[in-house]
Amino acid sequence: MGSSNNNIILIFLCFSNLLRFIGSFSSGDFVECLTVQLESSNSATDDLIYTPSNNNSSSYASLLIAQNLRPGSTSPYNKPLIIFTPFYDYEIQSAIYCSKKLAIQIRVRSGGHDYEGLSHTSRDNPFVVVDMRNLRRISIDAEQKTAWVEVGATLGQLYHTLAQKSRTLAFTAGVCPTVGVGGHLSGGGYGMMSRRHSISADHIIDARIMNVDGQILDRRSMGEDLFWAIRGGGGTSFGIVIAFKVNLITVPETVTVFNVTKTYEQNATQLVHRWQYIADKVDENLLMRVFLRSVRSLTTGKRTIIASFTTLYLGGVEDLMPLMKEKFPELGLVEKDCTEMSWIQSVLFFAYIPNHPLDVLLNRTTPFTVYFKGKSDYVTEPIPVDGLIGIWRFLHEEDENMAEIQFSPYGGALNSFSESETPFPHRTGNIFMIDYGLSWDSPGNEEAKKHLNWMRRIYGYMAAYVSKSPRAAYFNYRDLDLGVNNYSSGNIIGSYDEAKVWGMKYFKNNFERLVRVKTKVDPSNFFRNEQSIPPFPLQPMYSS
Repeated sequence: MGSSNNNIILIFLCFSNLLRFIGSFSSGDFVECLTVQLESSNSATDDLIYTPSNNNSSSYASLLIAQNLRPGSTSPYNKPLIIFTPFYDYEIQSAIYCSKKLAIQIRVRSGGHDYEGLSHTSRDNPFVVVDMRNLRRISIDAEQKTAWVEVGATLGQLYHTLAQKSRTLAFTAGVCPTVGVGGHLSGGGYGMMSRRHSISADHIIDARIMNVDGQILDRRSMGEDLFWAIRGGGGTSFGIVIAFKVNLITVPETVTVFNVTKTYEQNATQLVHRWQYIADKVDENLLMRVFLRSVRSLTTGKRTIIASFTTLYLGGVEDLMPLMKEKFPELGLVEKDCTEMSWIQSVLFFAYIPNHPLDVLLNRTTPFTVYFKGKSDYVTEPIPVDGLIGIWRFLHEEDENMAEIQFSPYGGALNSFSESETPFPHRTGNIFMIDYGLSWDSPGNEEAKKHLNWMRRIYGYMAAYVSKSPRAAYFNYRDLDLGVNNYSSGNIIGSYDEAKVWGMKYFKNNFERLVRVKTKVDPSNFFRNEQSIPPFPLQPMYSS
């Protein structure tokens, strides 16, 4: 037992010294280390390193801008002392080397759309951001229907590049073109074709990842366990993913879209209720999403509920109309509601930028920023009418158009994978996913507190109508209310027991395997954040 106690004391003393060292850290130390490393490999540093105080301070501020202003504007979040924007693999190796040498945390950012801002803010202080925006090369093999995509590319850039190659070559992913490939694919990647082609992660066939030792691994050298983990379990817990190789899909030359909106007075409640019974069971080429909001009626001036049935059909209108009349006649769809177009035009339609030139997809930033909070749920049994009416009451509480609830249907190809085939477990048995979104305009903790209270109350109300044991959630709609890794002296340590609380919600039983992979590839927990996968705790060594 004596040697065991000595081991524990040694670990404690080493950790205490580490915390004291972290407290004395300055941005100059990291800049100096990084500069030396980059110059030794003949890399210029002027366009790579940004701090609030150097000549690139204005660029630092612009790089830090994210669509969601909330995480960076409310305590206890801190901003990075340094933003590093590498162009090449070996430059990332320099950042890892300096981070380990100085015991400073790294955050990795590809697009900056994390719901909780974990790619660019932290409760850990100090920290640096490795911004992957310059690693955005895309190489398409149209004959093999594959593509290598670096993680700093956006979905819009990927879609744009595919459109230059072919009218019928596509990829299944989300609707927001400014979302980064790295986070989206590694966390799952639901989109308007998911009922026909499943999620993005299901199409990853290879990857390049840099591990804690700065080694670059592909699928063969990383092994199947790590390759499994980064296809739905998030990449930043295990290393820095540099690129994914994906299988592309073939879509018809013509697809059909419609967006039919009904008000409460036009039987929106009954239509949404009926939608639950068919949305996951109709032809898998049809995906009907429902967007719910409270608005002011143009006719009465009073608040009302609107339900927008936003739909993609992978085919022509002549095939869609009889299908809708058979499966969902209550919606009253008529041919003039529908528009035929190419797949790439549908990308613009669902991104709310129709009639724009395709080059708009190359924009990395959105024209607006808001303070935002999101949550998610999964529904396995239809919500009764009374339950829907309760949702309407909550929507009326917030300012008009500021709260939105999305119902995204499952079924189809999503059910063709087992729960454990990838870390993304949300397969057979789910009718639809709920995305709760709330935005506001004013900064400050008090304003945020008011809106966060609303979000938590509606989430509490919905407990009776959603999945249970666990109450499931979608990892790409990250939610720190579900739990966070524990802290010591203001620094993230990571606890298996605490992480299991939120980990089971995102990953169900896959969480255990993710922890085993983490323990194998990053036992020191170098790659960490408030909701990163922790390693198993160190087992005490006992002398015989």
